Amino acid sequence: MSKFPVAILGATGLVGQRLIQLLAGHPWFEISALAASDNSVGKKYADAVNWHLPIAIPDLVRAMIVKPCEPPMDAAIIFSALPSDVAGPIEDDFANAGYLVSSNASNHRMDADVPLVIPEVNPGHLDLIHAQRARRKGAIICNPNCSTIHITLALKPLDDAFGLRRVIVATMQALSGAGYPGVASLDVLDNVIPYIGGEEKKLESEPLKILGTLENARVANANIRISAACNRVATQDGHLEAASVEFLTKPTLDQVRTAMIQFTSEPQALNLPTAPARPIVVRDEPDRPQPRLDRDEGNGMSSVVGRIRECNVLDYKFLVLGHNTIRGAAGGTLLNAELLVAKKYI
Repeated sequence: MSKFPVAILGATGLVGQRLIQLLAGHPWFEISALAASDNSVGKKYADAVNWHLPIAIPDLVRAMIVKPCEPPMDAAIIFSALPSDVAGPIEDDFANAGYLVSSNASNHRMDADVPLVIPEVNPGHLDLIHAQRARRKGAIICNPNCSTIHITLALKPLDDAFGLRRVIVATMQALSGAGYPGVASLDVLDNVIPYIGGEEKKLESEPLKILGTLENARVANANIRISAACNRVATQDGHLEAASVEFLTKPTLDQVRTAMIQFTSEPQALNLPTAPARPIVVRDEPDRPQPRLDRDEGNGMSSVVGRIRECNVLDYKFLVLGHNTIRGAAGGTLLNAELLVAKKYI
């Protein structure tokens, strides 16, 4: 099939760079436009960007002239890698102009008619697009917070099989999650920063929408209580999360492990290009997962679970690790767009 033209908003940022990396050679999509802030507009992309990835800037975008973040654009899909302080109204402008916007920003995630989607978890929530299009020409589709994606992927098969009552999660989040230049080196070296603005609220609320049920063009939140504590640590990529869970019906340890190992969903059945063969990878070693060793599992698109064991307070506890700028950001945004194509929303 001919490729769909796509545009990237916030193309010079870290998530925008990851999107360019993932879209280079993509079988379905072809970059047709790059957009960024006024400081970059009118420049060749290679001159505008401070490139941070360990690969060269793909040749197909080096000479592209950076455009302003406004319609019109020659694109079937708009990828938004914009920071949340500017993303909201810009994404609205594109959706109002008739574009489908696949967004990594937080601004619209909890809007009633905006799908907040992890393709393996709640692909049916894309039906909210129909309700959204009743008030404007296009639509916005969001992927969740980077930590939310990986913990919710791990929780999904457990909730389906046994029902979840309570979840307590503490995160150890990589520096790249703060963007660039991010956290000052003298703040984080020899240190852990026990606060990330707005992060705990996202981690406590977003999974409830994602694991909720679609009823009468609205999402009824899942009846689960989540308590989160979020910390910034001195790793480059890969968020590690320590979770304890309580079930409605307590399974055996082997049943918990098996439910995670056997979990697949629509992206795997549809053979979406960016979907990992195994969305959840379970490690049995006592010292895994580790960010440096496991964050690239499934090309950075898998969640890696380890140390599944009984909990003295709730039922079971485990660790989950995921790549925050791939599956947790650019890759999640891309996989959502692939699902839109496979489900014929485009």
